[in-house]
Amino acid sequence: MTKGKKTAKYKYYKIEGDKVIRLKKMCPKCGPGVFMAEHLNRFSCGKCGYMEWKQPQKKEE
Repeated sequence: MTKGKKTAKYKYYKIEGDKVIRLKKMCPKCGPGVFMAEHLNRFSCGKCGYMEWKQPQKKEE
């Protein structure tokens, strides 16, 4: 994380009625509270380095 720049936490959650919905994927190794970064072809955790590759989308004709 860059110095002096804060994370916009309001982009990670959505409120519907009386429920809070998490919009980002959580890290399975670190547990709840640690979100994974979403890249073009993968999800990665900045804390532990865990990485999941996205499945390529098949084109339907």
